[in-house]
Amino acid sequence: MDNYYEFDKQGCYSYRKIAFVTIPILLSMLMEHIIGMTDTAFLGRVSEVALGASALGSVYFLAFFVLGSGFSFGAQILIARRNGEKNFQRAGEICYAGAFFLVIISVLLVAAIKYLSPVLLPYMIKSKDVCRATIEYLDWRIYGLFFTFITGVFRAFYVGIARTKILTYSSIAMVLSNVLLNYALIFGKYGMPQMGISGAALASSIAEAIAFLFYVFYTLKYTDLKKYGFNKWRAAFDRGILKNVFSVSSWMMLQPFLSISVWFFFFIAVERLGERQLAVVNLARALSALPFIVVHAYAVTANTLVSNLIGEGKTHQVWHLIRKILFLAYTSVTPMLIIFAFFPELCLGIYTDNTSLISASVSVIYVMCAASFLQIGAFVLFNSMSGTGAVKMTVLIESVTLFIYCIFVWMVIIRMRPTPAVAWGAEILYQGIMIVLCLIYMLRGNWKNKAL
Repeated sequence: MDNYYEFDKQGCYSYRKIAFVTIPILLSMLMEHIIGMTDTAFLGRVSEVALGASALGSVYFLAFFVLGSGFSFGAQILIARRNGEKNFQRAGEICYAGAFFLVIISVLLVAAIKYLSPVLLPYMIKSKDVCRATIEYLDWRIYGLFFTFITGVFRAFYVGIARTKILTYSSIAMVLSNVLLNYALIFGKYGMPQMGISGAALASSIAEAIAFLFYVFYTLKYTDLKKYGFNKWRAAFDRGILKNVFSVSSWMMLQPFLSISVWFFFFIAVERLGERQLAVVNLARALSALPFIVVHAYAVTANTLVSNLIGEGKTHQVWHLIRKILFLAYTSVTPMLIIFAFFPELCLGIYTDNTSLISASVSVIYVMCAASFLQIGAFVLFNSMSGTGAVKMTVLIESVTLFIYCIFVWMVIIRMRPTPAVAWGAEILYQGIMIVLCLIYMLRGNWKNKAL
């Protein structure tokens, strides 16, 4: 793409460039969302216990998954900065260092989750049936950690160098395999055993392995290994590079781990309201995932383009870029939220055919739409902050926001035992505080001289 399309008259990235980076990220996330959507849709036709347990198991798994994705996200910031500086060798070496670290971490986490979860979860989950189903889900789901961690490094590299088409291709391969395996393993089709909730977990793990192999094949065949230093195997053991990556990534690992851990606390609190209430909130979670992935795609674009822009010495254009991305994000997501608000029963029918469950979920959808609208500004601003290199400040802001969120969960959900709609109000509180704190920091301008 030539410079005419890369930049606008002010020297900032053009709308076309933003779309060029965002659309493949969005498509890949959309494909991955279909994995969660098919899990929910199939298990919603098994039982309310399976539906609720899959929510708890997914969020519990996600709390560990984000340790790897947070590390990869930190690596992505550095890759984008080196790419903006035209230091391509260093960008590739960062990938090797990240992969080396994540292989070790994934093995340790799989072992820890396998043996500690059956001991810890009975103390957290009130319903014995839900607890048992959650453990069954995790028994197979944890093996996907290895593949998702390494795939995260590939994703960080291709997003960091703004070559994002591969994300779409790998996600399509993952989704197609997951849908087929889900149907076969949950219900026992095509000669497969009928595994129920365990089948959903196994299908997801196998699909992630297929995505990993796809990235390996694509990189070996279509990427210039020498240009990016991928032929230097010693880079994987370079402590200097790993230390540099970890100086940024450690904070990016801590931030989402705290966030998802608190979200798991939210689901534990809702589970104590009853199995029906947990199922209702899981349906809202499943429906909220669609606008979330659109917002997330724009947020990832903001992160990598802000970092590239600073690497090119155009710090003064950062706010102009953020305003462009916010405009596109709100334009993309708002129509979707309007459809959810006006046709909630139709949208919820995708996930379950239980009419009483759908009726009980409608009020939650209205609250979810309001929270998702605020989420647009919160996520784009927060990830723009990360792109500037202000990773310690992002953790501080996240910690303050989550502390207030936990107070709400404890005082309102656990002690007052409200309806699921009131419980989901915690998300409105979270997004609102995040917007305010991110705006305060970004307007002060202390991020402009951050060095990575």
